[in-house]
Amino acid sequence: MRCPLNNSGRFANLDQARNRQTRRGPRLDQTSPDLAMQRIPEPELMDTDEQARAYAAADFSRAHQSYVTLFDETFPHRPARATVLDLGCGPADVTLRFAEANPGYTFHAVDGSAAMLHYARQALRSRRGLSERVRFVQACIPGAPFPRRHYDVILSNNFLHHLHDPIVLWNCVRSYAKRRTLVFVTDLFRPTSRAKAQALVRKYSAAEAPVLKRDFYNSLLAAFTPSEIEKQLADAGLDQLSIQVISDRHLVIFGARH
Repeated sequence: MRCPLNNSGRFANLDQARNRQTRRGPRLDQTSPDLAMQRIPEPELMDTDEQARAYAAADFSRAHQSYVTLFDETFPHRPARATVLDLGCGPADVTLRFAEANPGYTFHAVDGSAAMLHYARQALRSRRGLSERVRFVQACIPGAPFPRRHYDVILSNNFLHHLHDPIVLWNCVRSYAKRRTLVFVTDLFRPTSRAKAQALVRKYSAAEAPVLKRDFYNSLLAAFTPSEIEKQLADAGLDQLSIQVISDRHLVIFGARH
């Protein structure tokens, strides 16, 4: 299949990130396209038990809770009840935090990695009261057998940079969104040099396991720049969505489908 789904938290501290830029404001990229570091794709699927176990055991609580807070701030008047498609849920810590914060929401959380979903199901069993509202689906896009034709909310956290062809994510968003579906996609953005990527790894993951440091570095090199994502959205007919840089390595793509 084209696009195995997986997700891994990336050492964010989004609470410090309130100086945001949108694509309607100042230039998002830190350098001109001619000078930007070229993207180096990484494997689409994180399917080893070593990787899945490391991500499931790591403490990303501050980062992951920040995504939930940012969603709440971005959509303060959202419906109290909704069905959510979560693309690339990984070990599902983010998914379960969203479910706890939104008790009227039902989640279909999708990932292509059996190893990741093994730890996701373990985590779900430890969260009282969520099992009836969270369903995991092992699948790949395009062509995944999602339980519903359309969703009220579409989430994706730190998944876009894994894709060799990012248009498959945006096509999936377009296909499974209906009018007024809320879209909330967070991801890394690519720094302008390997040296800056290495500095980010040292700054945010010095104490992490070697596999996490390695994957963080590779993901920074595989991430897209804001202007690249802007073009992706235009090509997919989703240019009604907005882009905000929310930290020195993270951005969010958000809005309501027209």
